[in-house]
Amino acid sequence: MIRAIVGANWGDEGKGKITDMFAEQSDIVIRFQGGANAGHTIINEHGRFALHLMPSGVCYDHTTCVIGNGVALDINKFIKELEDVKAAGLNPKLLVSERAQILMPYHIKLDEYEEERLGKNAFGSTKSGIAPFFSDKYSKIGIQVNELFDEETLRAKLKNICTLKNLTLEHVYHKPLLDEEELFNTCMEYKEKIAPYVCDTHKFLSDAIKEGKNILLEGQLGSLKDPDFGIYPMVTSSSTLAGYGAVGAGIPPHKIEDIVVVTKAYSSAVGAGEFVSELFGDEAQELRIHGGDKGEFGATTGRPRRVGWFDCVASKYGIECQGATQVVMTALDCLSYLEEIKVCVAYDIDGEITKDFPTTPQLKKAKPVLKTLKGWHCDIRGIKNYADLPQETREYVEFIESEMGCRITMVSNGPEREAIIYRNK
Repeated sequence: MIRAIVGANWGDEGKGKITDMFAEQSDIVIRFQGGANAGHTIINEHGRFALHLMPSGVCYDHTTCVIGNGVALDINKFIKELEDVKAAGLNPKLLVSERAQILMPYHIKLDEYEEERLGKNAFGSTKSGIAPFFSDKYSKIGIQVNELFDEETLRAKLKNICTLKNLTLEHVYHKPLLDEEELFNTCMEYKEKIAPYVCDTHKFLSDAIKEGKNILLEGQLGSLKDPDFGIYPMVTSSSTLAGYGAVGAGIPPHKIEDIVVVTKAYSSAVGAGEFVSELFGDEAQELRIHGGDKGEFGATTGRPRRVGWFDCVASKYGIECQGATQVVMTALDCLSYLEEIKVCVAYDIDGEITKDFPTTPQLKKAKPVLKTLKGWHCDIRGIKNYADLPQETREYVEFIESEMGCRITMVSNGPEREAIIYRNK
């Protein structure tokens, strides 16, 4: 069985907990896209982990964790995260694709410089170097892990990189230039650090599929941050869709049998971009404080997340883009303080009501059409059976399910892994 876990929205849907649950049942867990620019929090018997590059399977002795070729590999962050995991008493089996590309220090600098140049028009980047990294990858001047082991090829590539980057650094950003020898020495340090984990992961996974292993594809962010189908240009730089799992991991697309799409019981987002159901002021701050495990603040940046009512239009679209076979709703308990809960059921664009998610220019003009539902206004943590939830809670879940048109198979009513309610099919 090959299963993908991905987000329906802007990221921050609570995928970490759900991924951890499925990782326990998996032989192999693969990160297939993104980089260390977003993280998810896992709480289990081993402790609390904010993972950014490590696949969620690091918590389990029986699981092999793979950094796929589609990942932006920051080697220093990879090693630091591994050290933190080992300090908690874990000893994960890790493999890194020899075809993965390396996020270099100049990618981070260029990310910072571009945000600085843009000023008030900045993208809200985490300044982790992701956009410059993927620009280089598709300009064919990125550095693959395997190239660290071919010094002649590496030196020639670094010479070309320095020529191109220094023109930009000097004439666009007016910043210090790159030094070819310094970059080469950095690459040699990277080689030493990453060498124990480098593997032909395509062959490893091909063999695993033939052996009938359970494989989990772990996505980062969500549908609305996809560079093709998201709120472009305020998106990430690698595809966040389950379909990209086949490319970013190197497996046949028809082998992905189950696509678990995670959505939160309300909306949240980090960074700039269109967010139709967004709340502001005291109302937003109250939801932010009640939200998540420790409030709505980014796992990577600590930034306050933007929050809003559940957006049925965006979520239905996100679920369709992912090709969901089942949906998981997280953070249902976070709404327990409300006597009334609003849900965005449509958009008003220049007086026309639509339930179809539009492109960004239209989205900028969209106003939420809200429906008010009765809240349950009591603590639902600790409830194990769906039938034992208050009627208002069940009505909320089932209303959203009907709007999205896909079965919600699980609801989460607390941050702990065991705080999950399975719904009978």
